[in-house]
Amino acid sequence: MPEKTRTAEEAAAACGCSVGEIVKSLVFRGKETGDGILLLVSGSNRVDEAKVGALVGQEIERPDAAFVRALTGFAIGGIPPLGHATPLPTYIDRDLLVHDTVWAAAGTPNAVFAVDPKRLAAAIGATTIAMG
Repeated sequence: MPEKTRTAEEAAAACGCSVGEIVKSLVFRGKETGDGILLLVSGSNRVDEAKVGALVGQEIERPDAAFVRALTGFAIGGIPPLGHATPLPTYIDRDLLVHDTVWAAAGTPNAVFAVDPKRLAAAIGATTIAMG
């Protein structure tokens, strides 16, 4: 994309879609295990960490950028929903599944791809949960 797509708002403007059709690929860390967890969140939602923690079985926290890059191989702002250096348990926001097509980061802050969210969830074995 000629425009930046680092944020959900920037990506939506570049793609000509609603913010809700943008996939935010967010890495969290389990407080108990220290393991990474990938959340695929609708661009219009914020993660309710307490709610999501209860759904995934442990409290979650945001790790630093070095942790995210080491796990995924990608920098924050360009993390795709698949193809990571380390396989991560993945949860997809049910609000993404109402769309026929969503847009996700493709590995850099200015690259995105379109995908059917149901096919994406099936391809990566994501568990559907409510994020917001």
